[in-house]
Amino acid sequence: MAGRYTRLIGEGDEFHGGDLHLLAQEMTSPPESTPTPEDRRDPEEDPAITAAYTYLGQFVDHDLTFDPTSRLGAVLTGQELDDLEDFRTPRFDLDNLYGRGPDDQPYLYDPDGIRMLLGEPMSGNPYDPEARQVPRGPDGRALIGDPRNDENRIVAQLHAVFLRFHNQVADYLAKPEHLGDNVSFEDVRDQVRWHYQWMLVTDFLPAVVNNTTYLSIFADPHKPDPRLPELPDGRLRRMPVEFSVAAFRFGHSMIRPQYRLNTTIERRPIFLPDGDGTHDGVGTHADDAADLGGFRPIPSDWAIDWQFFIDLGPGARTAATSPLNDPIARRPQHSYKIDTALVSPLRDLPPRIASDPSMLALRNLERGNIFRLPSGQAAAQALGEEVITDKDLVIGKATADAKPVRLTKIAGRFAGRAPLWAYILSEAQVTSWRNRRGARRNDIPVKLGPVGGRIVAGVFAALLRGDPTSYLNGGASFRPIPEFARGETFGLAELINAALRPTKKDR
Repeated sequence: MAGRYTRLIGEGDEFHGGDLHLLAQEMTSPPESTPTPEDRRDPEEDPAITAAYTYLGQFVDHDLTFDPTSRLGAVLTGQELDDLEDFRTPRFDLDNLYGRGPDDQPYLYDPDGIRMLLGEPMSGNPYDPEARQVPRGPDGRALIGDPRNDENRIVAQLHAVFLRFHNQVADYLAKPEHLGDNVSFEDVRDQVRWHYQWMLVTDFLPAVVNNTTYLSIFADPHKPDPRLPELPDGRLRRMPVEFSVAAFRFGHSMIRPQYRLNTTIERRPIFLPDGDGTHDGVGTHADDAADLGGFRPIPSDWAIDWQFFIDLGPGARTAATSPLNDPIARRPQHSYKIDTALVSPLRDLPPRIASDPSMLALRNLERGNIFRLPSGQAAAQALGEEVITDKDLVIGKATADAKPVRLTKIAGRFAGRAPLWAYILSEAQVTSWRNRRGARRNDIPVKLGPVGGRIVAGVFAALLRGDPTSYLNGGASFRPIPEFARGETFGLAELINAALRPTKKDR
């Protein structure tokens, strides 16, 4: 199934290409001369958001949107936008995990047609002896619902966690006291989707959206109010371009330049340029252990120890032994702050990833121009939110020693009309600072502000309301399976803990 795009707010004016290029340059950090040591806090880290949420956001994006047809270049007319297909259903239905289902894509599933096929075993995390890769074909290509979930070695392993969680739910429902032999793939899929949706609503959104905005929409997780214009019934059945092309790209600012996966593997960069030991220029990766770039098998000893990405909470062992003479504390790496500064590796993406342009910030800004997104100020007015003034709208890192630049100093034509993506990122840091006056900027968590938060949380609510199979409709009385929850809580940590439980045969 494919959906189509829509608008929440009226069409905006076109921005000057040279201005966008100047802004993209300013929004991308210069290379770090010396990375912050692992035993010291990096001032660019957000104190409240751990690194797992960066890649959960990427996983969610791949569940909701995929536009393989539009190209950076000409601006889309209104009719072209209406005709443009989103090759992902505008639902939180995990089609990036399930593909077209066991009947159409049986190679994604176990022979029973209920459980998901897992890949080769992995080592490196002594507390997850059953770690697995995503399944791959003889050529190394990932056999998964959406190939983009193999873009890097973190989201690929998160995808594998979801495969394992599905199988845990299947084992649970197959118990005699539940559905027993009557369990079907549809039964399992529904429960997995509802747990996933519940986790997004009660864990992911509160992590990234300011509390006031979040509670104005999800005061009751079972009765959300999207609070978006042009939605008389509060439901969405098409993907809004303000969300997919701007607001939900806030996660690009959260990416760290490098990550540690487990105690035995030193930190690796997110990717290295072609020719720097990772790619020979003709489609072959020369050194599979050089970086975290994807679309290739993961070294077998690179199993992620998820304690380096999220606090797994009470009951999880928090300190590893010291294997291979590499004693290092098992504590979560944090995401970088939601601000207007992307890490330096995103300045020059390798050709195998993107080109023309290769700068991620410029690609985002140009795509917003193609879709004629409204300015951030116009979006604020349409949503009835406070407009950030030109003197307060700044570009730069959300750190104590940073010297942010006013957007209008980059280009005067941005006065009163900022690109929506840049506005949402700047609004996040400006409003977060304002709400914590007196605190050191390095210690202030940065969350999406009123405009960014309204669009992201509001679209989540409207998509769930518009989906007849969501937990709001198909599972209106849904509560997480007690065996997988921690009290009343079921978030990403609980999903990972459930996925990593011993499998049925070992219990």
